[in-house]
Amino acid sequence: MTSADSNASNHPRPSSFLRGGGDTGELIRRHDWSATPLGPLESWPQSLRTVTSMLLLSPVPMVLLWGREGVMIYNDPYSRFAGARHPQLLGCDVRQGWPEVAEFNDHVMRAGLAGETLTYHDQEFTLLRHGRPEQVWVNLDYSPVLDESGAPAGVIAVVVETSKSVRAKNRLQAERTRLARLFEQAPSLMAMLEGPEHIYQMANPAYRQLVGERPLLGLPVREALPELVRQGFIELLDKVYRTGEAYASTSAVELRRGLNENEEKRFVDFVFQPITDGDNKVSGIFITGYDVTERAQAEDRARFLDSLGKATSTRSDSDSVLDITTAMLGAYLGVAVCAYADMDADEDGFNIRGNWSKPGASGIIGHHHLADFGQLAVANLSAGRPLILHDTRQQLPANEAETFLALGLAATICLPLVKGGRLTALMAVHHDQPRNWTSDEIALMTEVTDRSWAHIERVRAEAEVRLAEQRFREALEVEVAERTAALAQSQAHIRAVSETTHMYQGLIAPTGRLLYMNATALAGIGASAEDVTGMLFWETPWFSGTPGAPEQLREAVERVAAGSPVALDITVNLPTGVRSFDFAMRPVRNENGDVVAIVPEAVEVTARKQAEQALQQAQKMEALGNLTGGIAHDFNNLLMAIQGSLELLGKRMPDDPALVRLVNNARAGVERGAALTSRMLSFARKQELRSEQVDLRSLVIGMTELLERSLGAMVTIETSFADRLPFVETDPNQLEAALLNLALNARDAMGGKGHIHIEAAEAVLQEPDQGLPAGRYVRLDVRDEGEGMDAPTLKRATEPFFTTKGVGKGTGLGLSMVHGFAEQSRGKLLLSSQPGKGTVASVWLPALNIEAEYRPRPVKAAEPTPQMPPLTVLTVDDDHLVLMNTADMLREYDHQVLMARSAREALVLLKHIRVDLVITDHAMPQMTGSQLIAEIQQDYPAIAIILASGYAELPAGLDPGLTRLAKPFTQADLARAIWRATQPSQPH
Repeated sequence: MTSADSNASNHPRPSSFLRGGGDTGELIRRHDWSATPLGPLESWPQSLRTVTSMLLLSPVPMVLLWGREGVMIYNDPYSRFAGARHPQLLGCDVRQGWPEVAEFNDHVMRAGLAGETLTYHDQEFTLLRHGRPEQVWVNLDYSPVLDESGAPAGVIAVVVETSKSVRAKNRLQAERTRLARLFEQAPSLMAMLEGPEHIYQMANPAYRQLVGERPLLGLPVREALPELVRQGFIELLDKVYRTGEAYASTSAVELRRGLNENEEKRFVDFVFQPITDGDNKVSGIFITGYDVTERAQAEDRARFLDSLGKATSTRSDSDSVLDITTAMLGAYLGVAVCAYADMDADEDGFNIRGNWSKPGASGIIGHHHLADFGQLAVANLSAGRPLILHDTRQQLPANEAETFLALGLAATICLPLVKGGRLTALMAVHHDQPRNWTSDEIALMTEVTDRSWAHIERVRAEAEVRLAEQRFREALEVEVAERTAALAQSQAHIRAVSETTHMYQGLIAPTGRLLYMNATALAGIGASAEDVTGMLFWETPWFSGTPGAPEQLREAVERVAAGSPVALDITVNLPTGVRSFDFAMRPVRNENGDVVAIVPEAVEVTARKQAEQALQQAQKMEALGNLTGGIAHDFNNLLMAIQGSLELLGKRMPDDPALVRLVNNARAGVERGAALTSRMLSFARKQELRSEQVDLRSLVIGMTELLERSLGAMVTIETSFADRLPFVETDPNQLEAALLNLALNARDAMGGKGHIHIEAAEAVLQEPDQGLPAGRYVRLDVRDEGEGMDAPTLKRATEPFFTTKGVGKGTGLGLSMVHGFAEQSRGKLLLSSQPGKGTVASVWLPALNIEAEYRPRPVKAAEPTPQMPPLTVLTVDDDHLVLMNTADMLREYDHQVLMARSAREALVLLKHIRVDLVITDHAMPQMTGSQLIAEIQQDYPAIAIILASGYAELPAGLDPGLTRLAKPFTQADLARAIWRATQPSQPH
């Protein structure tokens, strides 16, 4: 054997030590390792050969990093992990092979060559295995590989990819997070109880709010909510847990809404749903439901009002109506006393004529003086406003409170009745303990009182009419009965009696021929007896001018001639005008019982009918006003969100003329919408008036240029004023808007050209007229030469959304706005018009005892936007859009902002976080903004407050110095309001 043969026998073929290993093993055997730091296969040290053989046979992904460069040698499972990078990774330095994780691998090589082991669980990498970034998770175990000298020469890694399991866990965790978020945000009540002791594991915000934010988690129900024990709810939970059967109900629950509050009745729709484990055993109970207190209370109030209406509908005297009303209302509200009183002529003394009191409470019947009950009672009740005292001792000075307390009245709602500008009656509920009257209780009291007084007025009027009719009919029947036997001989006497009555009376033959009519009836048609005597009754001028009336009267005469009396409610067109009558016909019989004549009689009830129609119209307008005011308030909130967003968008968007134009167009639309809501609130008498002493002459002259520019060159304005005009007290800006509206209406009525005359003069009413109390007024007239209005159009002219201008040419709110503004200023808008003779619109405003001299009205300079230091501001609004926009505006001024969706949520935040300023809406459910303000002023007097609302009518007792911010407002308006609210000793 040659030397070469000897060497060949001592050194096996280069790949002989690599057995198996699949495709990757074959690649390793064929690879040109001489180009790597490892050198040719035949020169590899035994330790490298051994480890390579082991990893090729392993079913686990493994890679060997040899030498300080970390030359990569791996098996088939690892090649699948490497993806498209295989087989280029073979023989490649690990830093070059995986450059995206080079720093990580540098650390591994340093640790491994230093003899350390490393382990990583679910290690996250972003790798480029297929030419694009890919997020992967792997379990890694690194161990040093020793050479023949026992020193670390490389690192072997076991690489197990866990991406699928990690992603599955992440999806599960995300789903749990989403479910937890849904649980927290759900509007329904949700809570999770565990075990037979019913221990709270979870409770969402709606549930926590229901129970007053008391500690729940980890506590059994009987400890967290002890008041539920005596109400039987623990037994229900025990039964559900024991039987595994769900329980659903709508129940009344007495709950403490906080740790130290009294119990409050709430109505809840709820379900107790058992939760079972893998063995189908009950492990807990899931509670879900809704707080339906408002719905239940509304239904209960409706049932109460219905039963009250039924109980009083058949009563025909006022005392009986009031006795029933006070008894039912007092018992329903659970108060100590419910009473009513009549005021003396001096509007100070009053006599409590009747009251209901609960068992054990003292009655308060007797004579009292309003002045003894204090200035607040006199001011509110004399002005027609309710007196509401939640805690007499706390709200009134000691001497005034003593008058109430001496009668056992610790809390009071008292409502006045003002007729003709005079306080005439009172109705009140009182409690013998302080009581926080709810808005629902105040509203119910108001509705019951209004219904009762309206019913009493109707009962009294009907009683008077019935009494008058009964007396006349009794007298007439006596006369007819006494003279039936000798009717022909006694006609002259009957006529003498008839001629002296205000009733329409006469005598008709059974055939329907008219025999006689008294002077009252003849005057009604402007005719003489000769003109109508002998005519068929239904053909006379009393009925011939009214369609359908002749046929109705002919049938009635035939029925009476047959022996049946007839009574009709009839309205006829007489030559003297449209009149309404209670009309009756009775048969006159002889000794044999035969009908020998018919007596017609009628009582004119035109005035009563008109009064009823006026009352119905007033009720309709009041309801429409409430609806309009509510819509305007909600629309103001929407405009607030749009306006705030546009204002912030305008500051942040690029200076692109096209975008600027679009934003400006949108802001102009918001301004038009705000003007529309202002008109709607004006009609509803809910816009805020900022009254001051106004000189009408100066105001009109100062507006002349604006009017001329607005009306156009074809319209001429003429003005005239009395020499000396008193001042009036009103909002000058609203008055200017009203005058501009009237002028624009006048221009449109004249077709865009003609003369408009504006004049002002003092007027004195000696007695009430057209809804205006007696007194001194200044009358502002706007007279046009237009086409005028007929009576039906004039009657509807001030109704909201009524217009004669055609579709798209007017909102129909102009005159209704002026009407609402005048009413809110304690005045009146009166219109007079005839077709073809133009229209005069007169705004009557109460005059002050101050005479005006002409002075040009000063022009107010634009108020600058003040610079304010950053504050911590809590903003409160139940409208999410308004809340978010207000917060964004505040953040633009670097203020730190907290947000609350309700007054109660705001109070919870105030207990834990110090704030400098609170900005709150007024109209919010459960607790209004004014109630929130009262609590803040009591508990946190150092906090500045802004009330942001579109309404002007706010509860009595609100601090007149409180900073007000009218919706919708701009960012500059908000900044100025903050400056006013936070400045010491500044009028707000």
